Amino acid sequence: MIENTIDYSQNDNGDILINLPGDFDLKANLSYLERNKNECMFEVENGIITKVISAGEIRSLVQINVNSINQIIVHFLKDSSPRKQSDREKVIGYIREWFDLDRELTPFYEMATADPLLKKPIQEFSGLRLIGVPDLFEALCWGILGQQINLAFAYKLKRQFVEKFGDSIESNGKNYWVFPSFDQIAILTPEDLADIKMTRKKSEYIIGIAKLMVSGDLSKEKLLRMDSLKEAEKSLVKIRGIGPWTANYVLMRCLRYPSAFPIDDVGLHNAIKLLTGAEKKPTKDELMKLSLKWMNWQAYATFYLWRVLY
Repeated sequence: MIENTIDYSQNDNGDILINLPGDFDLKANLSYLERNKNECMFEVENGIITKVISAGEIRSLVQINVNSINQIIVHFLKDSSPRKQSDREKVIGYIREWFDLDRELTPFYEMATADPLLKKPIQEFSGLRLIGVPDLFEALCWGILGQQINLAFAYKLKRQFVEKFGDSIESNGKNYWVFPSFDQIAILTPEDLADIKMTRKKSEYIIGIAKLMVSGDLSKEKLLRMDSLKEAEKSLVKIRGIGPWTANYVLMRCLRYPSAFPIDDVGLHNAIKLLTGAEKKPTKDELMKLSLKWMNWQAYATFYLWRVLY
């Protein structure tokens, strides 16, 4: 269940304080965020996340950490604090969505604790939220970049793409990047992306998606207005370059459907193989049977199983 609430306050320094759910564990979430050193969309150092938050026209360079009373502290750098209260609430909304803070996880933990396959990941990573990708274009690009390659190489491709076409805010000699907008990418050709070590097909897919978003034929708002996960999935897989895996990845991490299920994911198969001690990866029928217990929580089950491997 999602609770629509903005539960926050502000201190004398102008920092925003966001109250966290009791089951949020900072270490579990930081450990996930730090899993690949080639990440270019944020930096984690000494328990503090530094990131540019882009929400509409707002671009704020923030430092995020958690205090002793379980509140996120959002500190604005480079005089990037929004002046309007409505814009500050956009930053808060982004952070709440990024960490899926408005999701009541008690039913998931009750289910997972009783599930033989999920019991160990839940114990090891308790307090981890399904960390999202709030921007639809970024989520779609990340899904396409990651198709049929390992995670480490996908991160390299993302860094190349972002540093070639994205903008950044400089602070203390470091650049903090903003993911390229679909407007920027829609005007390019595959030749413009030739320096990035992805296939030409992937370049075509990304440019094609950018053009659909420029035209308004594809948007996060349109997808969220659809009646069901299945309708949104069907709409996505009609787009060139988006198959069921990419669609469910986006449904899970951007559109926030808790029942999204990338059933064909290799990482999911390998995690189940590892946890069960099986000689072979599970078949699709076996996966369907296992996931019957995860009804309405397939996305979180998948995320925790991924975490077993990376």
